[in-house]
Amino acid sequence: MSDVPSGPERCPVQFGQGQGQFGQGQRRPRRKHTAVMREVLTLDGVKVADVGCGDGRLLRFLVREGAAEAIGVEPSPAQLAKARAAEAAGGERYLEASAEALPLDDASLDLVIFFNSLHHVASAGMGKAIAEAARVLRRGGLLFVMEPLAEGPYFELMRVIEDETEVRAQAYARIRKAADAGFEEICEMIYDAPFSYPSFEACEAGSIAIEPSRAALFDKLGDSLRQGFHQAARRHGDAFWFTQASRLNLLSRT
Repeated sequence: MSDVPSGPERCPVQFGQGQGQFGQGQRRPRRKHTAVMREVLTLDGVKVADVGCGDGRLLRFLVREGAAEAIGVEPSPAQLAKARAAEAAGGERYLEASAEALPLDDASLDLVIFFNSLHHVASAGMGKAIAEAARVLRRGGLLFVMEPLAEGPYFELMRVIEDETEVRAQAYARIRKAADAGFEEICEMIYDAPFSYPSFEACEAGSIAIEPSRAALFDKLGDSLRQGFHQAARRHGDAFWFTQASRLNLLSRT
C-alpha cells in the first residue's frame, strides 16, 4: 500500500481542527463519502477490513476500487445475511465478530475502516476496538474513521428514536486518545455528505436493521416521523435527499 500524503492537496485540515475550521456564515464542502475516500486513500492493492460493515455495500465498493483483500466484520447475523446475499463484487469475505475481538492476524492489514460504526460500539469497548485496529494493522497502516456529527435536520428527525449525541461524542473522544493505542494523527476533515432514501419506509427499514429495538418506537411514532421525514427532505426525482455533517479522522499505525 502506498503512503498517503497528508499535505493540503489530499487532507487539508489538521487533526483536531475540523470542528472549528468554518467561521460564521461559511459553508462546509459538500462531498460524497466515496469521493473523500478516493482522495485521501490509495485503495488499489490494499488489504482492508471494514469493521461494522452492515450489508457490505462499502466493502463491495472497496473491491471495485482494487482492494487485494477485503474483509467485512459485522456482529449482526441479519446484516451479514444481507451482505452475503448481495451480488459479489469480487473476492470479498465476511466474518461475524465484534470490533472488540477481530478474528484477524496481527499486522495483517494495510487499512482498517470504521464507517459510521465506531459509535455503535458499546462505550466501554471503544478503546478495545481501537486497540484491535492497531493490532491487526502493519506499521504505517491506516485507520480511517468516519463518524456522523450530532447535528442537522436528519439527526433532529431521528433523535426521537435514539439520541446518539452522547455516544457520538464518546467515539470522538476515543479517537482523540488513539495515540495511546499506537496511532499517529494525520488529519481531520468535516464535510456535508448527501444521502437519499426512495421512501420513508426504506429509511425505517434501514434504521431498524442497524438496531432492531427501534421497531417499537417506529410503530409508535410512525405517522409523525413520516411527516417530519417529508418536511425535512429535499425531493429530487424519485428520491428524498438529506445531508449529514460528517467527520473523517485519518490515523497511521506507528
